Amino acid sequence: MNRPPAKTFTELIVWQKAHGFVLAAYKLSEAFPKSEVYGLSSQFRRAAVSISANIAEGFKKRGPADKARFLNIAQGSLEECQYYLILAQDLGYGDTTALRPQLDEVAKLLVGYTSAILASKF
Repeated sequence: MNRPPAKTFTELIVWQKAHGFVLAAYKLSEAFPKSEVYGLSSQFRRAAVSISANIAEGFKKRGPADKARFLNIAQGSLEECQYYLILAQDLGYGDTTALRPQLDEVAKLLVGYTSAILASKF
């Protein structure tokens, strides 16, 4: 099924799913101990926001290579979040099992979007 090209980053399914993950990450990290406010809570939130922010920033960049660079930064932040989910679970800060499939879906969509960008002719 071919979709018309997105006019804004908010129309991208990958961005919508990434934004949903950010909201879930904020909700999860609210329950972290107060001692983590400048530690894991801050780092996790920053990395989660970085995923959707870099998708948004890359959306308006010119040329596939420039767009792909921002998507690659988003992929790095996504992997960082994968670790923070493991760490939060291992520290007993909350149940992260519901967020893992959500993040996996973003990862798959991001790979697909990056591949499509690199295969396109601008």
